Amino acid sequence: MTQLTSKQKKSWAKTLFINEHLTQKEIAEKVGISAKTMSKWISSEKWETLKTSLTITREEQLANLYRQVAAINESIASRNSDNRFANSKEADVINKLATAINKMEQETGLVDVVSVCKKILKWTRTTDPGKAKELSVLFDTFIKELLK
Repeated sequence: MTQLTSKQKKSWAKTLFINEHLTQKEIAEKVGISAKTMSKWISSEKWETLKTSLTITREEQLANLYRQVAAINESIASRNSDNRFANSKEADVINKLATAINKMEQETGLVDVVSVCKKILKWTRTTDPGKAKELSVLFDTFIKELLK
C-alpha cells in the first residue's frame, strides 16, 4: 500500500473528525499522525467551528441570527425615547447579521447538500450497490470542493 501524503492525511483526519464520533487520539492513530499534529490541525483550521456548523441545521442558524437581531432591537427599544436609535457599533452588528441572514436564505447550505447526498446514497444502495460506491466518491469530491 502506498504511503499517504501529509495533505491526504490531513484531509482524511478532517473527514473523520467532522463525520465520525471518534476521539482525537483515535483519529490520530487511524491516520498515522501524532496527537499533537491532530490538535494543531483542529486548532489552526478551525475544525470545531466547521463541525458545529455542519451539525446545526440552517434553520437553527437562521433562528439564532434572528434572535440576535431581536435582542439588539429590544435593547435599543428599552432606552429613553430620545435615544432609541442604534449607535454605530450596533448598526454595524445589525448590518452584518442582516447580511449573514440574507446569504443563508439565498444559498443552499452545506448541511442540506450533505443530507441530500446521504439520502440518495441510502436509496441507491438498496437498488444498485455498485452505483452507490461510484456516487459516494463523486459526492465526497463535490463536498470537499464546497469546503474550499
